[in-house]
Amino acid sequence: MFYFFCFLMIVNNIMAQKKLSVQLNNNQQTHEINVAVNGKTFTNLCYDDSLYKPILYPVYSSSSQIITRGFPLAPRAGEPTDHPHHQGIWFNYENVNGLDFWNNSYAIPETKKNTYGSIKTEKIISIKSGKEAELKMTANWIDNNKNVLLKEETTFVFSATDNERIIDRIATLTAVQDVTFNDAKDGLIGMRVAKELQIPTTETKKFVDDKGIVTMVKAIKDSSINGNYITSEGKEGDSAWATRGNWCLLYGKKEGKTISIAMIDHPKNIGYPTYWHARGYGLFAANPLGQKIFSNGKQALNFHLQKGNSVTFRYRIVIAEGKEKLSDKTINQLAGEFSGK
Repeated sequence: MFYFFCFLMIVNNIMAQKKLSVQLNNNQQTHEINVAVNGKTFTNLCYDDSLYKPILYPVYSSSSQIITRGFPLAPRAGEPTDHPHHQGIWFNYENVNGLDFWNNSYAIPETKKNTYGSIKTEKIISIKSGKEAELKMTANWIDNNKNVLLKEETTFVFSATDNERIIDRIATLTAVQDVTFNDAKDGLIGMRVAKELQIPTTETKKFVDDKGIVTMVKAIKDSSINGNYITSEGKEGDSAWATRGNWCLLYGKKEGKTISIAMIDHPKNIGYPTYWHARGYGLFAANPLGQKIFSNGKQALNFHLQKGNSVTFRYRIVIAEGKEKLSDKTINQLAGEFSGK
């Protein structure tokens, strides 16, 4: 009986980890590629030129709980409305040859647009559904006069199990001109999460970007807010910010279930293990290029690409739900699997 029970446990575990088929569908009229699992939306790649960068939005867990903030594209009652450039999941940087790709949004006055950059999708190369659904695209990092600084070629790989949704993003940037990624706070892959996954706080906080623009993030009195960070190095809560680790986990309760979002770095990435730009108000980002900021000047990178040269960044995001948060063991297994790609 004992051995039969063990056998059942092994079979159940295998079944729980069985990969499901992921379907991709490109709506060329709306410039959205829907990513679905068993007919339920996982996310959409939104690549319309009206956006300042392509984004994955919204993003859902396995039971269709939305885990990204709605504002500004589809605001929801009671959620914060700061930082309008925080939309879904994105990939960009604050200082590329002095241009700010991160903070660009509709809120920037036209008179100041010349100091900001945008990322415009050039082409959807291919989409392929399956247990590891694959989407390939190209984009241009441009200034306000549409001069190209960088060519981006990105591959998304989407996979799923009963309780997990996984996004692998592999982005290769090729310099069209000499380019320097000056050390800056805001980068590189980021997401803005639903309010429930924020860290509870009772005080309004002030954040200042490198141009001196002040953003006030108001405290929200809401008992549903219960998120927390923990890194691979054991840093928790607000203490995760500006520390290094090969992964960082954000977790919290939403509608009675524990939602886990693990962001995983790759050993081949520059600056591995990355610094975490993980804010309690719901910004969750990995930034290996802001070393001077996060180390208080003890280190500096100012990563440079000569014209024609390329660099590749690889990241994995895992969204899981269940009774408990993802364990360190499980995240390390997912990281180990990803490191082989």
